[in-house]
Amino acid sequence: MATHSPLADLSQRLLGKAPGELDDEERRVLAGIEAGTVVSRDAGDVSDERSSYGERLADKVAAVGGSWGFIIVFAVILFGWMILNSDILGHFGMAFDPYPYIFLNLMLSTVAAIQAPVIMMSQNRQSAKDRLAASLDYETNLRAELDILRVHHKIDHLLLDRLDAIERKIDGLAKSAPDA
Repeated sequence: MATHSPLADLSQRLLGKAPGELDDEERRVLAGIEAGTVVSRDAGDVSDERSSYGERLADKVAAVGGSWGFIIVFAVILFGWMILNSDILGHFGMAFDPYPYIFLNLMLSTVAAIQAPVIMMSQNRQSAKDRLAASLDYETNLRAELDILRVHHKIDHLLLDRLDAIERKIDGLAKSAPDA
């Protein structure tokens, strides 16, 4: 006589699938139902737990590089560089990067060459975080749906038990009633 595990029973009863047919999310949800634990988790927290130092650094660089503060500071530095080399130091003949600002162009190209892949890494990480969030949302929604289904079954059984009790009571009253 084969014994079924509680996970196999839940799998068949709630999802109509054998345990081998379950995907990872369904398996985690059923294990959570079996253990009576909470399934929902914050995608940001889970992603941060799984991320490396380089990935977190890429996120910070992208956050700084994609901000108005960075744009304003960068614009001030650029204009300051140009004014310093054109007017101030140029007036004394000491400009180290006169117009057409070749050194400034080199620096801008270097910043762009470094910043672009870092931003791409951050975007890839954000895509992975979005996929993780969708997976966690699916788990939470599946858990809620299965819990509602379980409550519905319990209510159905309670109603059937109550109707059976009422029917037995009516049958008992009918048998004990005097024939008229």
